[in-house]
Amino acid sequence: MAEDEKTEDKTTTLSKAAKDTDEASGSMSVTQIIAIAAVVIGLIAIAVGGYALYAVKNQDKKYTEAEQDTAKIALCDAMKTVSKGIAINTNLAVPGGPDDTTGALAVAANARLALITGGQYLLNRIDPAAPADLATAARKYANTLLDIGAAATAGSQTDDPQQKVRLDDAGADSKQISDICK
Repeated sequence: MAEDEKTEDKTTTLSKAAKDTDEASGSMSVTQIIAIAAVVIGLIAIAVGGYALYAVKNQDKKYTEAEQDTAKIALCDAMKTVSKGIAINTNLAVPGGPDDTTGALAVAANARLALITGGQYLLNRIDPAAPADLATAARKYANTLLDIGAAATAGSQTDDPQQKVRLDDAGADSKQISDICK
């Protein structure tokens, strides 16, 4: 048993001496080298994966004419639905007349709701296969509707100069979309 203890002491002493020598000389252990290599390989893998994801997402997909026509029809139909909803809800008469505060607030809320939900609905209906000019015009119009609705919710009136610009922009965008949808 005494012999085994001496062998262990010598091994421990030699290991400790080698470790102290490595630390003193500044050299790296095999474990450290493997760890660094693993980190470098991991970073390379992340970079390659990120590039692959970027390339796939930014790949231009070619749509058939039938797919483009279907997307155009669907987007134009969505535009008609939104336009009808906005026309109805922004032109409602206050049920109790000009002195009906509650009615006026309800009509105003319906108008804001039509603008905001109409804008979001239109954005959700833009198919990637839709023709670029129509998709761009629909996106611009939908975002303008959202801006009008948000500004109205924040208290902007139709005679507010900035709101007037938004309303004019929405009218021009709507006409552009109508022309493309013909």
